[in-house]
Order: sequence, then structure tokens, then C-alpha cells
Amino acid sequence: MIELDRAGDIWTVTINCPDKANSLTHAMLVELAEIMEAAQTARVVILTGRGKVFSAGADLEEARAGLAKSDVWERLSGAVAALPGLSIAALNGTLAGGAMGMALACDLRISVPGAKFFYPVMKLGFLPQPSDPARMAALIGPARTKLILMGGQKIAAEEALAFGLIDRIVEGQDLLNHAAELAADTRAASAEIASGIKEMCAPEGGVFDPQTRR
Repeated sequence: MIELDRAGDIWTVTINCPDKANSLTHAMLVELAEIMEAAQTARVVILTGRGKVFSAGADLEEARAGLAKSDVWERLSGAVAALPGLSIAALNGTLAGGAMGMALACDLRISVPGAKFFYPVMKLGFLPQPSDPARMAALIGPARTKLILMGGQKIAAEEALAFGLIDRIVEGQDLLNHAAELAADTRAASAEIASGIKEMCAPEGGVFDPQTRR
């Protein structure tokens, strides 16, 4: 269900459950978190999925059983955010629900043209994961974050690009190649330079804190 390709210093992590729209079980989330926690030595981590949907969020049966409120989502997004190397979400399709957290925690997000983005927590009666609203607001502002989280809006790729929720739209057949191109300079630079630039890009030169929004 989770594939890991370690090609030297670039790790590609793929969610591979397309028959269920790459919906995530607790076991899959734990595996993703463990991979991200082990990827401290990776210069680049690319996160993607198989099929036409990146992830529909939580597996519905497990969500009803408590997965929607599990802290494993926060563990995963925190591990992504803590990566010292460049992290790229190569979104092969629609991104929904709790799966938004790991993409928001990445440094860059590129998407295929037909993707949609939504996080229907109000409709489902759940709070979003603690870090997600602040990370989203840091990218697109508080009002647009409320448009998604409170207004329940589905945002198409073109609008997501205009908002700043994603950074580039790329045709599907070119998605992973483009991610590799974006990673090329980071791979070529020294690890100290790459991690130093990443740290300098964080608010006030530090690690983003979802509690203080700094």
C-alpha cells in the first residue's frame, strides 16, 4: 500500500491503493510517519500516489471508528515538516480531508491539472488536525483557509495555484520528472547549504510553530 523507492539521496514515497482512492488506514499512516522519521538523511523526499487521486483522506470505516481524531495525522505532518531536505508533494490527483496535512507540511506542492482540493471537516463533524489550519493560512491567508475549512469549498487546481495552495500545475506524465528537476539543485548543493536555506525561509528564520503561527 505504501511504496518506498530510495534512489541514493532522493526518496520517493508512493501511496498505492488506487482502487480505494488512496484512502488512508491507521496502518498506512503509521508506515508513512515511520518513513518520514527515517528520512532525515534524505536530501529530497517526493510524496505522490498511484491512480487519479492523490488521497481521499481517511478510510471511511476507520474514520468512523476513531481514525479521524487520531494523533497519527499530526505525527505524520510533523515528521514531514521536520525533514531537513527538500520535500515535494507531487499530487497526481485530488487531495482531500486529513491527507491535506502531509501536503501542507511539504516545502513544495505541484499538481496535475484536474485535481481538486477540499477538507470537509465541518460537514463531517470533525476538527481539522491541529497544525493544518495554521499551515494552510500561512500559504493562502486566513479568509481563504476559512473558505475551504468552514465554507466547504472544493478548489480546482487553477484556483489553488492562484491562491498559493499549490506552486505549479504539471501534466500527469511529467509530474515526477518535474519534481526531480525541482530537486536537482538541492541534490547538487551541500547538505549544510540546502538545510540552511530551508531554515532561513522559515518564518523569522525558525521552524514554523502552528500554535504561534510563527
